[in-house]
Amino acid sequence: MSPYGVTHLVPLAVFVVGLVAAVRLGRRHRAVEGPTRFSRTTALLIPAVTVPFQLIDLVLNFDIDVTLPLHLCDLAWIAATWALWTHRPFPVALTFFWGLTLTIQGIITPSLGEDLPHPRYFAFWALHLLIVWAAVYLVVGLGKAPRWRDYGATVATTLGWAVATYAFNVAADTNYGYLVRKPGGSSILDLFGPWPWYVVQEIAVVVAGWALMTWGVRKALTHPSRGSRRPRARSLPS
Repeated sequence: MSPYGVTHLVPLAVFVVGLVAAVRLGRRHRAVEGPTRFSRTTALLIPAVTVPFQLIDLVLNFDIDVTLPLHLCDLAWIAATWALWTHRPFPVALTFFWGLTLTIQGIITPSLGEDLPHPRYFAFWALHLLIVWAAVYLVVGLGKAPRWRDYGATVATTLGWAVATYAFNVAADTNYGYLVRKPGGSSILDLFGPWPWYVVQEIAVVVAGWALMTWGVRKALTHPSRGSRRPRARSLPS
């Protein structure tokens, strides 16, 4: 797929429309106690539209370098499904932090060797768009600001993934998570130094960025004016 060609620009346009819809729907549902029917339906939709494409890829187009579900996005869609179904703070935080800093990089600067009509093209965009939309719906729309302990848990979980994935990369000569070398196309990692320093720099930037995000959303979303609070709804909207 050519970056910023037609098959990239069309998903970008869909992405922007989906962001607006996620914010508006989330704000409409903000007064409801617990997960809405929309939230749980979307939770079921994510694996429904991502898993089949991944299975097709595994069976028909297996390539140990790219097919195994070891990128962080492959964990992020699970976190997003969990978060949408339960609204529990930890999966919401995972979806928020992973989606709005790491997954979104794949949308803006995709590293995808396949184009239409390859199954990996559809799997890539379904995975990335739904994760970010879920993060925006849950945090910006519903106002579920991550707590500091969830920030710490997300950092620990991410570091655990990085250690395990790097060990697999070394053993299998792969590059999941771009922990061994930078992606072939342009990416934000080009702003950093060579390996291994770009990994260290990326971790430092991500950890600091997540801290700022936590502070920012908690300040913005957990202290609304009393007069602007809406009464609690007794029933779930459709």
